[in-house]
Amino acid sequence: MKKSYPFAYLIFILSICYFSPLPLHAEEIIKLSDGQTIYVPAYSHIYRGNRERPFLLTVTLSIRNIDPKHQIKITIADYYETQGKLLKKYIMKPVILNPLESIRYIIPEKDESGGSGANFIVEWKSDKSVNPPIIESIMIGTKTQQGISFTSRGRVIIKSE
Repeated sequence: MKKSYPFAYLIFILSICYFSPLPLHAEEIIKLSDGQTIYVPAYSHIYRGNRERPFLLTVTLSIRNIDPKHQIKITIADYYETQGKLLKKYIMKPVILNPLESIRYIIPEKDESGGSGANFIVEWKSDKSVNPPIIESIMIGTKTQQGISFTSRGRVIIKSE
């Protein structure tokens, strides 16, 4: 008859993990890029209460060049509504963001045309491989004594070839 020692085995594994000189967590690998197309969720309003009344929000699209040495070029910043219809093109000609520079575009609280499924498509390029920018939307709204704010981080949908 074979004996089982689950507790001893557990102590052994935990001691290896605790006293191991090697890091046991994944380290973030910085992946450089020379361009991407980014989808950024945004919400011109959200719903509240049992009657699903809209709570209007101001939306800010923030684009931050986090590369400390190289500029990037923003070629597209388009705002779409819930059903995917283009509402506004924010860039008519490419915008250069110098190292560590930021730019923002604002959808006013009173503009509820985007709906709860609004989004931005942002395209950026660079002549060199750089740290990809941080692109996110920030939503904020207040009504009487109630306020809400939150952010949505963009997601890469197309990588530059």
